[in-house]
Amino acid sequence: MRFIHLSDLHLGKRVNEFSMMEDQRIILDEVLEIIDAEQPQAILIAGDVYDKSVPSAEAVQLFDWFLTELAKRKLEVFIISGNHDSAERIAFGSEIMQRSGIHLSPVYNGTVMPITMQDENGEVCFWLLPFIKPVHVRKFFEEESIDSYTDALETAIRQMAIDPTKRNVLITHQFVTGASRCDSEEVSVGGTDNVDVEVFELFDYVALGHLHGPQNVGSEEIRYCGSPLKYSFSEKDQQKSVTVVELREKGNFVIRTVPLHPLHDMREIRGIYDELTYKPNYEGTATDDYLHVVLTDEDDVPQALGRLRTIYPNIMKLDYDNTRTRSGAQFVLLEDVERKSEPQLFEDFFEQQNGRPMNEEQRKYVVDLFEKIREEMQ
Repeated sequence: MRFIHLSDLHLGKRVNEFSMMEDQRIILDEVLEIIDAEQPQAILIAGDVYDKSVPSAEAVQLFDWFLTELAKRKLEVFIISGNHDSAERIAFGSEIMQRSGIHLSPVYNGTVMPITMQDENGEVCFWLLPFIKPVHVRKFFEEESIDSYTDALETAIRQMAIDPTKRNVLITHQFVTGASRCDSEEVSVGGTDNVDVEVFELFDYVALGHLHGPQNVGSEEIRYCGSPLKYSFSEKDQQKSVTVVELREKGNFVIRTVPLHPLHDMREIRGIYDELTYKPNYEGTATDDYLHVVLTDEDDVPQALGRLRTIYPNIMKLDYDNTRTRSGAQFVLLEDVERKSEPQLFEDFFEQQNGRPMNEEQRKYVVDLFEKIREEMQ
């Protein structure tokens, strides 16, 4: 049986105040092209369909379009809610949608029942376990000791009537200990949301959502497929993809990835202002990518962001990397402050803030400025 593993669509997301809606529509179009080429029997979407628990109308319309396209292809589609989703909103209309092969995870109620599919090697049981916290599980099993996320997952899985002789696929949305995070993901203080990988030992494949970087955890069959788009500059070096799984006889499977090609890549460029705006240096590059620009000029460039955007229209972030930013602000107590003139005090402050002394031109400007202020105050 062949299926495609997706997660973390985050429909409706804004990155550094840039709407990603157009990018998301383009990437979902490409996902549909991959589905048509791969001809899978099922699609797994492992949570964080939306970026907010109350998604925008545009985000809902985009997902409605995507589900309609999937339903046209007569596929079985399995969808769970993630930590960004409202479990109740994802579950809405689930019985009606099931008639079209769209299976939505219900709000967790202590019971998870499998949805089975058949191929030449027998049954495959798909288990839809939405994002859960210890409090979600504890209220259904008050006699259990459920203090951690591992306890919650272990208890929830133990309640499933799993037949280990069959092939079992779990779709869930959690942070598994040992996986690598990105800046765009929600992080719990102290790593309290960690789940130990051992809780998944009964499954032939675990389709994980939550982390945006594609990766296996512990073993090949426990996998994050990653988000289809880059949602932070910590992801700039990742190759986004969809995961294609060939589930053969029990204990035998093959995983492949198919790369995705975004409308705008996300990357970082750095250098002094004159280098970045020198035409031969940027001519022929993708100047409409989403960019983090790092200027290495020692002095701040006036109106740098606006001027740079005439060349690079999709700058998301502008930072400086120079002596001042590397050294940080080092405040020094001045014992002789009363004996120093205003220009001297300002010069001390400038050096503390910028990590270097003023030059002669700047020093003269400050002296003249304070002289002018004194004259106006007389």
